[in-house]
Amino acid sequence: MKWIRTIPHQSYFLFLTALFCIEFAVLAVSPLHRTDWMLENVLVLVFFVFLFWSAGKFPFSRISYTLIFIFLGIHEIGAHYTYSEVPYDAWFQAAFGTTFNELVGWERNNFDRIVHFSYGLLLAYPIREIYFRIANADGFWGYFLPLDFAMSTSMLYELIEWAAAEVFGGELGAAYLGTQGDVWDAHKDMLLASLGALIAMGLTMALNMRLQKDFAREWSRSLDIKHPEPLGEDEIARMLEDDGGKK
Repeated sequence: MKWIRTIPHQSYFLFLTALFCIEFAVLAVSPLHRTDWMLENVLVLVFFVFLFWSAGKFPFSRISYTLIFIFLGIHEIGAHYTYSEVPYDAWFQAAFGTTFNELVGWERNNFDRIVHFSYGLLLAYPIREIYFRIANADGFWGYFLPLDFAMSTSMLYELIEWAAAEVFGGELGAAYLGTQGDVWDAHKDMLLASLGALIAMGLTMALNMRLQKDFAREWSRSLDIKHPEPLGEDEIARMLEDDGGKK
């Protein structure tokens, strides 16, 4: 573990970026549905703009960068084939002689469900870094807020999918939405993203409970009342009084 700490954060980020670019270039060749592939990569482009913008002033930990790039790598596989048509069953059968769906009792292509679960599992920790290092969200809030963010952005993504399907319609809309006839598809996707984030934060909390000597004190302090005065109309009145006093 010590050797990886000798690699500068930005160098590690650029190394992972190079690996991702190789995967991206390979999977950009003849995707199953080119237009859907382009739609799927819009958010990837936005994400990379954020990563490059933040790399100088806010380099993530190497663990976070690794988790982020694993997720992006899985996403690119789904973008190449479209999520509902990733042939993981054919790959599994070629290797083991039986399909993965038969082994676990699935009836549909669940690659999209795996990616939604991976979203929460792999990105909750990088999200925690942002909350902890910028908003100083420690204790209870350092675990709850990343979970909450993963849940809310998962819901937002489902709304984006719905809007895209309404705008583009037809085969493109259906391919991007990828419900495969399941009326509860969006709900299950959000549940899996939430479950993944819950597991990630549970593991993080368990590790910190073991290694962090002041874990209990930090947790208790994070739940203390910082501002005893009520807000709302009381705060408005105080601000008006302060403003009037300045004049």
